[in-house]
Amino acid sequence: MGEPEGYLPFPKGFSTSAIHHSQEPEQWDSWAVVTPLVTSTTFKQHGPAEFKKYEYGRSGNPTRNVLENVLAKLDNGKYGLTFASGLGATTTLFGLLQSGDNILVGDDVYGGTNRLFNKVGARFGLEITLIDLTDLQNLEKSIKPNTKVVWLETPTNPTLKVIDLKAASEITKKHNIILVVDNTFVTPYLQRPLDFGADLVLYSLTKYMNGHSDVVMGAIITSNKDLYEKLKFLQNAMGVVPAPFDCYQVLRSLKTLAIRMERHHENSLAIAKYLEQHPKVDKVLHPCLPSHPQYELTKRQSSGHSGVFSFYIKGGLEQSRTFLKALKVFTLAESLGGYESLIELPCVMTHASVPPELRDTLGISDTLIRLSVGIEDAEDLIADMEQAFSQIN
Repeated sequence: MGEPEGYLPFPKGFSTSAIHHSQEPEQWDSWAVVTPLVTSTTFKQHGPAEFKKYEYGRSGNPTRNVLENVLAKLDNGKYGLTFASGLGATTTLFGLLQSGDNILVGDDVYGGTNRLFNKVGARFGLEITLIDLTDLQNLEKSIKPNTKVVWLETPTNPTLKVIDLKAASEITKKHNIILVVDNTFVTPYLQRPLDFGADLVLYSLTKYMNGHSDVVMGAIITSNKDLYEKLKFLQNAMGVVPAPFDCYQVLRSLKTLAIRMERHHENSLAIAKYLEQHPKVDKVLHPCLPSHPQYELTKRQSSGHSGVFSFYIKGGLEQSRTFLKALKVFTLAESLGGYESLIELPCVMTHASVPPELRDTLGISDTLIRLSVGIEDAEDLIADMEQAFSQIN
């Protein structure tokens, strides 16, 4: 597709970098065009503690090293690190902090992130404060002397709130606070938080970056050498590294990321417009619809949106269940970002671990349905939704 009108232009050279950066065949003895899969857990040393580049698989791996270099390049960063999962990457960040430190977290974050912060981080003395970051006065007012990290998603999961990255980074820099942005929903093809001042960009590579629903992995990208060196130490010391085969798979997937994201954008927007006109839908939450409260901000800081968005179906839990069970092309399943279309009910699935009172506050109700629109033919997806709506009385 052409570049979405009114949005940031797509990053130049993105697919070329995904295909070629750090992947020169000449670096391998075989001159292999495809980066080799190196599964060895240990590497021969010339003498005691004398080794060429790699020593032990947890500390470094040739396949993983290529992937980390490519990820950094795609995000316009200097350093990349990969982890066993997105939550593994998040857990590693805890190693930057001490008991008593405060983390300001967007209130509408992935349920697993909320659970990790409040059920695990809090047990080790980290102070977690959930705030609405769409109004950055809340951020300024919530900062305390012990605040060390601001953690945000944009768009958020699952109510698709968009946070002003540039304004948030200006506030955190003024207070010498680390700004972490979970960019899983949109990928560096559509949004580059480092360009707006973020210190660290985090991904669940499980989602769009891999895009084939067959790998669980996480990543952190940064241009801050000090943070990188600390995180590199923690990656090795904590042992939350991905398997070489998974790194090989993600390298494969990144080569088609740009064309996949363009199709995800097209399909999701077409379905969002269809749902916005449907008589059995109360409200659609898609950042690229003019009805979205942060529509103009979305255009200023991104090149479009992915396949993930939510809507409120009219009725109650019974109507939600009837609709979801009737779908045939959409698969009722957790996760997102694959080539196949998924759909779920956050209140009892991805966000079931979020306390009920917080779900009520955030609007994660029995009728909020989240979609991950794949790359199938849009007309088939719309027809599937239409026949499912017809099952509701």
